[in-house]
Amino acid sequence: MKCEEKEESSKAKMKYSDIISTLPRENGWTTSNSLYQYQGFWYPSLFLESIISTQEHFKAQPTDLIVCSAPKSGTTWLKALTFAITTRNQFNESTNPLLTTIPHECIPLLEYDLAKNPTYRPPKLPLLATHLPYTSLPRSILACGCKILYVCRDPKDTFVSLWHFACKLGPKDAQYLPLEKAFEQFCKGISAYGPYWDHALGYWKASLECPERVMFLKYEDMKRDTVFHVKRLAEYAGQPFSMEEEMEGVPQRITELCSFEHMSNLEVNKSGKHRPNSPMAINNSMYFRKGIVGDWKNHLTTEMIELLDQITEQKLGGSGLTFHVSSSP
Repeated sequence: MKCEEKEESSKAKMKYSDIISTLPRENGWTTSNSLYQYQGFWYPSLFLESIISTQEHFKAQPTDLIVCSAPKSGTTWLKALTFAITTRNQFNESTNPLLTTIPHECIPLLEYDLAKNPTYRPPKLPLLATHLPYTSLPRSILACGCKILYVCRDPKDTFVSLWHFACKLGPKDAQYLPLEKAFEQFCKGISAYGPYWDHALGYWKASLECPERVMFLKYEDMKRDTVFHVKRLAEYAGQPFSMEEEMEGVPQRITELCSFEHMSNLEVNKSGKHRPNSPMAINNSMYFRKGIVGDWKNHLTTEMIELLDQITEQKLGGSGLTFHVSSSP
């Protein structure tokens, strides 16, 4: 790095540190991380500087396809499906990178990978991913007309999955919030990239206003009929399946390739690590816990379920966004 670049980088870090020092702060769900409130949402301290930098410097392209989600709401699955669909003419069933690489490595994360190199673009792959809420996306994404995919999940399952993930995320000696305490925080909106309802609502409203630019998906619907949604995704990405592909069962094969059962049993997802040489190294197996609908029934009390459903109704009522999942424990 040249002296001028180092000086510029140092100035930027000081500016970001000054901004962060003024923000509301809460303890995170583990002792190894804090959450800061920025632009109405709570962000892990490890990501916040990169988020601000990305907002300032990232330049989206009209051909980009941005895969968006709140953490633990179907991110890994949507990344896998989108990657398999858009690269199906580049790889055959035995050479697909998803067989040897976790989906998070196949599609770079805007507020981490692109923050380090704003001009980086994988060859022949216009796919990018982010957990940023709609209102905090870099302006270039909203201005250039590129397409956005968003997946959300029933808040009860999202909370349970997020808590399990947080419990495994910190160092071995890190302490994490008991489920009951984490639940209180989640209900207050204090969680990574939360409040969860505001996150989903931002993309929901954008999808209603610009359906040709923002596609809104529900995890539960995708689980119910995955092949149907694989075809929808291909159509939206501008790469619809041909009649020949449909007859050959390509949508079904992509569905099977990206299924939880298949992905979780791949060696890379059982023993590999995501970003192995970084402070944020994570065991790939952490991204594959259960992948089912309704696991909250095994973790939440009746009172918790009723409260979370009540908050969901209050937050989303009148928007048209609903989650049709039985609340019977």
